[in-house]
Amino acid sequence: MPLTRLLSLAALAASTAISADLATKKALTLEVAKQMAATSEAEAKKNNWNVVIAIVDDGANLIYLQRMDETQIGSIDVAIAKATTAVKFKRPTKALEDAVTGGRNVVLRLPGAVPVEGGLPVLVDGKLIGAVGVSGVQSNQDAQIAKAGIDALPRITGR
Repeated sequence: MPLTRLLSLAALAASTAISADLATKKALTLEVAKQMAATSEAEAKKNNWNVVIAIVDDGANLIYLQRMDETQIGSIDVAIAKATTAVKFKRPTKALEDAVTGGRNVVLRLPGAVPVEGGLPVLVDGKLIGAVGVSGVQSNQDAQIAKAGIDALPRITGR
């Protein structure tokens, strides 16, 4: 095959666009995160609990953090870690806590795993879009507060 023909075919192949679509995905916004946190805060106040509420996106990046008055400052890092864990492992942090309680101590060695209840993934149409982490009271109470914020998502978004 002559060199000019080979170069022409190579140029044609390079110029032919391969059709592909980018993913369309839902994402948490700051406004939605604030409203979720407000609903979580209302649940905490109803029970006279002071907590930190952390909301992260699907990449485990902090979107919003709220520390209620009189909440210990150590709960800031814990709430963020719970939310981050829920995203990284795509499950509630209680699943990891249950694994440790059941004797799977190897979970304690997983990078970035905080096996303490109170971190919940946020799912929309079965897709992970972020997580809520709460810290400040007993871990099951933290989870109750986080769940309140997540349960409000349909009302917040109108879906």
